[in-house]
Amino acid sequence: MLDLLQPLLHVSGHAIAPFILGWLFWRDRWWRAGLIMAATIAIDADHLLADPIYDPDRCSIGFHPLHTMWAGFAYLAMLAIPNWKIRAVAVGCLLHLATDGGDCIMQDL
Repeated sequence: MLDLLQPLLHVSGHAIAPFILGWLFWRDRWWRAGLIMAATIAIDADHLLADPIYDPDRCSIGFHPLHTMWAGFAYLAMLAIPNWKIRAVAVGCLLHLATDGGDCIMQDL
């Protein structure tokens, strides 16, 4: 069951949840906010620095530079910038970290 649930939650966290959050936080421009948050999948470019690039058993949190605690603090700090687009990027990056963190938890089960 977990073998099916983990990828479903992962894909939903990266592709569906941004639009739900966009509707909750920026209802008048939820579609654009959702697209911006979904585009934060680009922080996965830091996986290109790893060898191997993809390891299904590796937890990306704390391993890749844009998936560290320090990056998380930077994403949190971005929430203080009074621009909805910057805040959407910040929320998207934090959602990305939460989604990947959920994978790490499920890997340990």
